[in-house]
Amino acid sequence: MQMEGRHSTLTLGFVPTRRQVFSRDEALKFKRLTLQAIGSYPVHIMDIDWLNDDGLLYDPADVSKVVERFSRSGIDALFIPHCNFGAEDAVGALAGALRKPVLLWGPRDEEPLADGTRLRDTQCGLFASSKALRRVGVPFSYIVNCRVDDLEFREGFSTFLSAVSVKKSLENLVIGQIGTRPRGFWTVMANEGELLERFGIRIEPLTVSELASMVNQVLQSDEYRERIKEELSSIASRFETSHLTTEELNVTVALKLALSRWAASVGASAIALQCWTALQQELGIMPCFVNGELTAEGLPVACETDIHGAISSVMLQAAAMHATPPFLADLTVRHPTNDNAELLWHCGNFPWALRDESDSRGAKLERHSLFLDKRPIVGEWRLKSGDLTVCRFDADHGEYSLLIGEGRSTDGPMTRGTYVWLEVDDWPRWERRIIEGPYIHHVAVTYARVAKALVEACRFIPGLKADQMD
Repeated sequence: MQMEGRHSTLTLGFVPTRRQVFSRDEALKFKRLTLQAIGSYPVHIMDIDWLNDDGLLYDPADVSKVVERFSRSGIDALFIPHCNFGAEDAVGALAGALRKPVLLWGPRDEEPLADGTRLRDTQCGLFASSKALRRVGVPFSYIVNCRVDDLEFREGFSTFLSAVSVKKSLENLVIGQIGTRPRGFWTVMANEGELLERFGIRIEPLTVSELASMVNQVLQSDEYRERIKEELSSIASRFETSHLTTEELNVTVALKLALSRWAASVGASAIALQCWTALQQELGIMPCFVNGELTAEGLPVACETDIHGAISSVMLQAAAMHATPPFLADLTVRHPTNDNAELLWHCGNFPWALRDESDSRGAKLERHSLFLDKRPIVGEWRLKSGDLTVCRFDADHGEYSLLIGEGRSTDGPMTRGTYVWLEVDDWPRWERRIIEGPYIHHVAVTYARVAKALVEACRFIPGLKADQMD
């Protein structure tokens, strides 16, 4: 599924480079082939064809012109293919001035000509440029020296774009915090000052009572009358709702619209919501179903005022290039018979779009199964089969890390709420790592294999350590 547009396209500075003592014709050939190879990816490419007759960087005197043009255009990253040996001095100066994530790669050389002449020596130039980047302190990704039509190139380029997308998702990130953490939940404590100082992540607060007022305004506003009808029609087309009252459905829809409007007004990319117990006192409903609906539309909503969980969801959504929604799950219980499987569960907040359509039990809207007053509305469905990536942004004692691991859904017993069983290579190792910290039972999950992208992203995010499970 393609999520609704709450994100911007990446802009990539394409800076092919050559060294003048090697073949100009070969450099031009591989510049063209490389540009063709990346033309179908979801990225806006800014080239340097305007710089000189070749559209290749080889003269350090030209670096200032490229810096000025790219700075004005707001590029997100640099791709510097070495179309022959390349110009390490120009590469180092450019990267040092722009301070953007860099991808290094060069096409593998063919065998020498019959007379022994080598036309490019690309790999040698890559060794030189990588050292130049280290000297100027610019982190970079690298695709192993390979051919432009090799799988290594395609995977490496996609991974880099996803990594840049993750880095960009944290730039000037705003998380909407609605309410305090639930009483007794030490696990979801977060240091608002550190998040701003270390990562530029700003928390925008709102009280639950203020949210309730916004919901009532939506219910009473003529402006939202048609939107409410549309949302109610969408729910009726997907679910049996006769066991829910008209008021419960109307308040649920109004909550979704109020949250979406408020997030847009403060520039929030995700929300950490106190989902119980104050919200039930103010509005009489559970927000779980709404959380999943908004997450599916590109606005992740984390339960239990889990700010780090919201950040994890934003990062995972960006790593998947916004092609599929994340979901925030509890690590709940071990599988009763599979020693390497774990239940990913929450009350009813996983996006309906991720349901298992082959499940004969279907998807239902229900009242909460754990709380005594059985408030509505929570989702109840099993998620589909597929590859999964799990991550958790977390910290203690001023040190931040990103837990990263991959697995796959597996068969397991039915339970209430929304759920899927995750199988990994060695669950006891995962369990020990999470227990020893700094992580908690909440993790963000997506249906994509993006662990490599998250690891690469940590190269470009100062102060964040990649903690790989696999």
